[in-house]
Amino acid sequence: MPIRLYDTLSREKRVFKPQDPSRVTMYVCGPTVYNRAHIGNFRPVIVFDTLFRLLRHTYGEEAVIYARNVTDIEDKIIAASQETGESIEAITKKYAAIYDADAAAVNALPPTIIPWATEHVGEMLSMIEALERKGYAYATEAGVFFNVPQMADYGRLSKRSLEDNQAGARVDVDLGKRDPADFALWKFAKEGEPEDAIWDSKWGRGRPGWHIECSAMAAKHLGKTIDIHGGGIDLQFPHHENEIAQSECAHGQTMANYWMHNGFLDMAGEKMSKSLGNVVLLNDLLNDWDGEVIRFAMLSGHYRAPLDWTGDLLGQAKATLNRIYGALRRVWDAEGGVAADKGVREALSDDLNTPIALAELSRLAGAANGAADRKDEAGMAEAKADLLAAGRLLGLLTKSPAEWEQGGDSDENAQIDALVAARIQARADKNWAEADRIRDELAARGIEIMDSASGATWRRV
Repeated sequence: MPIRLYDTLSREKRVFKPQDPSRVTMYVCGPTVYNRAHIGNFRPVIVFDTLFRLLRHTYGEEAVIYARNVTDIEDKIIAASQETGESIEAITKKYAAIYDADAAAVNALPPTIIPWATEHVGEMLSMIEALERKGYAYATEAGVFFNVPQMADYGRLSKRSLEDNQAGARVDVDLGKRDPADFALWKFAKEGEPEDAIWDSKWGRGRPGWHIECSAMAAKHLGKTIDIHGGGIDLQFPHHENEIAQSECAHGQTMANYWMHNGFLDMAGEKMSKSLGNVVLLNDLLNDWDGEVIRFAMLSGHYRAPLDWTGDLLGQAKATLNRIYGALRRVWDAEGGVAADKGVREALSDDLNTPIALAELSRLAGAANGAADRKDEAGMAEAKADLLAAGRLLGLLTKSPAEWEQGGDSDENAQIDALVAARIQARADKNWAEADRIRDELAARGIEIMDSASGATWRRV
């Protein structure tokens, strides 16, 4: 079954054909680590983690090389260091660790490679030198710039012409730019900037521009031409456009064969962004919602379309996951099943059609309930295998039904377990009043007891 992906460059769905099926490469632009990331920043994390899972399922886990960078030098980081007095390293390590923990909480697999920009300044300088030798870069009193008019087909990703880029713009005289569209490859250090944000170069002391960082890291770890380059739609221009310009002019070959971009997350019809002040931090959401609920909600819309982020969306996601985990509980003890259903994989292979994939997951839950109703042992085993296989592709159903339904911390759960055991003993002693008292106490705490022939279990309601 071929994988078809929408390529932003060609504006069409294309059958995915990696350059080397034994080494499939994907690069996704990662965080700038100066603050906590908001939930909108995690849409590409979840989207491309789902693609990572699909590619690993198709080509083998060892065959897929996924790089997601860390931008640990940038103007906002310098500003945070100057404002707080913390070193750049302390700030970036702290927020990178928070980012990794948040990504893990929504079941994102660790990328194969996580390159940090500050560890690749040498590669960036080499690329800038290559661009200068070929006539695409020039130095000014402010730094080194890419000369956009020198690239004949600049703008083909965003479909912006050079005239579009120049309209309404002006040449920054203080930067010495030759053209308004020219962008920085190397920025000279300014007075008062911290020493840990400054490197030596043949042009002068300074730091790399944002765009050159990804070009250098992608080439270093994945090759001069990679299979897939992904990120949010906001990166299409200028970041990804400029990556193409730098990489292809320096190397003389295509940077990426497939370009993929996810849509915005919206709050009340507006793009979520720090500048608009309408951000919701993932870390805050995790105080009230399980990471799987957040992931399910994110996957409920197609990745290329905008997604309205609301409390109702999260509530619906939780209710649906409760039903699916409830079905999984009914077949949990069945053994020996082999996954046969391909519906979820087929949906994901069609340009990551996660709404259809989630509908397929719900259908599998219905099949599990049906098999349990019929007491069909073979059907129950197959349903369990199908649900778990689908969950692995989607990054869902990572807990046992008991873990999902009980939740809470271990101490509280131990107390509840003790009460349930006491109720079982009271029923065995025919002490019905005590059994009812314990049941009522648990109900008051939001705990439902489920009696069966094999004993009693509980869940939060």
